[in-house]
Amino acid sequence: MSDEAVRLHVVSGKGGTGKSTVAAALALALASEGKSVLLCEVEGRQGIARMFDVDPLPYAETRVATGLTVDGAAPGSVYALHIDAESALLEYLAMYYKLGRAGRALDRFGVIEFATTVAPGVRDVLLTGKVFEAVERNSRNKGARRYDAVVLDAPPTGRITQFLNVSDQVAGLAKVGPIKNQADTMMTLFRSPRTRVHLVTLLEEMPVQETADGIEELRTARLPFGHVIVNLARPRDLDDEELAHALAGTLDRAQIATDLGRVGIAADDTLIDGLIADAADHAERRALEDAQRAKVAGLGVPSCELPRLAGGMDLGGLYELAALLTEQGLTGRSTA
Repeated sequence: MSDEAVRLHVVSGKGGTGKSTVAAALALALASEGKSVLLCEVEGRQGIARMFDVDPLPYAETRVATGLTVDGAAPGSVYALHIDAESALLEYLAMYYKLGRAGRALDRFGVIEFATTVAPGVRDVLLTGKVFEAVERNSRNKGARRYDAVVLDAPPTGRITQFLNVSDQVAGLAKVGPIKNQADTMMTLFRSPRTRVHLVTLLEEMPVQETADGIEELRTARLPFGHVIVNLARPRDLDDEELAHALAGTLDRAQIATDLGRVGIAADDTLIDGLIADAADHAERRALEDAQRAKVAGLGVPSCELPRLAGGMDLGGLYELAALLTEQGLTGRSTA
């Protein structure tokens, strides 16, 4: 099955790698193909609202952006949902057990908070259950919008397999019955070709190693892997020969002085020494990054790369990253 048939994109990564930014950019990329996309978050940080510069999200699907217009085709829209376990449980009780007012009464008495805090795994099952419902909309959720794709800004790499493996989560709670049946149905989606789990990394030793470990854990759990997304890659300002000279401290001082003079900067030894030291630091950093890039290539999975944007991250930057994800085939349609 091609990536065009994928309905659920799960984006995870080590903390600090920019997984939330990548998830938002992926949602925009899918919307730029004319798709209606739901972008979900489950960690309680309201990161989507900050990235799209909107008010904090309620437990309601809220339109936050429109995709880019590509080849004159009408773009789709990105809707966002901030999922919390208590609201998901209230909705579940209303949909499946018709406990509308009764469910809210339970909430007032603190029963719902007790259930999601004390029972191991219940919170994650409720969060993933809402994501599952968004993908597999049916008549129980009357009038709900149907989406072409759902993007989940998921928990970090170290927890993603446990988070998605809901069958194990409920094993200690129920061996049979509706909870067990729903968990098994959810796993059918999460392990199907309609789901892809993408891991975001930086070109640093710890994130790359955690990514490699995460891929193995996902494979063991039979969860379908998508791409490794290398984020915040530095621009290549020097070619290979220049990098070698910079690393060795053998850059041509006279040439540096000449180049500075061409742009009206008077060169002295102090300035040139500083530039050579900066170049050596850059070359050393590039060598370390290239070593980690080789490790990513050796993982044997698809990968793509996003640059560190000079102007920082704003909505315009998200659109720029969205276009790059499309070009590199993450949505299933490459423009390269």
